[in-house]
Amino acid sequence: MDTEEQIKEIEDEIKNTKYNKATQHHIGRLKAKLARLKEQSEKKSGGKGKTFAIKKSGNATVGLIGFPSVGKSTLLNKITDAHSQIGEYDFTTLDIVPGIMKYKGANIQILDMPGMIKDASKGKGRGKEIISVIRTVDLIIMMVDVFHPEQLNILLRELHDAGIRLNSKSPDIVIRKKERDGIRVNSTLKLTKLDEKMIKNILNEYGCINANIVIRENINEDRLIDFLSKNRAYIHGFVVLNKIDLADKGVIKKCSEKLKTENIPISADKGVNLDMLKEKIYKKLDFIRIYMRHDGKTDYDEPMIVKKNSNVGMVCNSIHRDFRKKFRYAYIWGKSALYPGQMVGLNHVLKDEDVLTLVLER
Repeated sequence: MDTEEQIKEIEDEIKNTKYNKATQHHIGRLKAKLARLKEQSEKKSGGKGKTFAIKKSGNATVGLIGFPSVGKSTLLNKITDAHSQIGEYDFTTLDIVPGIMKYKGANIQILDMPGMIKDASKGKGRGKEIISVIRTVDLIIMMVDVFHPEQLNILLRELHDAGIRLNSKSPDIVIRKKERDGIRVNSTLKLTKLDEKMIKNILNEYGCINANIVIRENINEDRLIDFLSKNRAYIHGFVVLNKIDLADKGVIKKCSEKLKTENIPISADKGVNLDMLKEKIYKKLDFIRIYMRHDGKTDYDEPMIVKKNSNVGMVCNSIHRDFRKKFRYAYIWGKSALYPGQMVGLNHVLKDEDVLTLVLER
């Protein structure tokens, strides 16, 4: 029996086994084995077939995903400098089309992906190639047709099955392997979703026999498997509800309620709420603007775009690799300064619209 046949067999067994106290340990071990086999299958197929060659550029990259003909290309053309082909039929976009959205001094790369469909995570419709690119982006926008709210659940399922965890952090777990004495489980809180036997079973399935494991959150078996798997990607994302110009308020409200998640209603074709969308993208990317000051003059026209909670050292690294080596001190004006012109070091954390002067060794 090959790997794909084993995967199908385990998926069927999990689906047909009723979850209860008597079966939970068995199902937990099956889930771990399934995740491990899928990981092995991905490694075996890695590098085979066609791929999308995309060069990342700008301050961040955003992936625009959705079903065919949902309006992704129209949106890309409206908010970026790209010219993606538009058509009234499915699969107009057969390649990934990049564009740059300029907003508040940031250059944000938006990728218009070919339409995703059911079973994309299994390779249908070039799904695996699309997902391999999605895993590299900084933010995912899921575009849904206002008349087809059911599209969202399919997109979410395909992303999840491909190992992409939306709006989630990596489990707070530490494992230290040792040579003997089995597995010792420690937790900083009471575990109510997972018992010690289940933890050991799942670790054993991944070949971990002797280890100390420290768990700092109330995890279930899926979160533990996510931690042990090597192919998980944790990416922020949100939903855009498109074509609202074709629907009345009742349809829009009903669709929004069915989505059961935060969403922005837009019309890509008519340009409705696109400024709201741009602001949402910018905020989700956690950008802040830093203005550099040279010889007593501040350049307010071209801010430096960095991630929230960046410090002076990170700014040095982004400007030139030698700046950190030559750094002496910096002066700060703005929200992060205790007083105007405060002298700070490399570890000083910056805030939005701070003004910064770097003093380097000559």
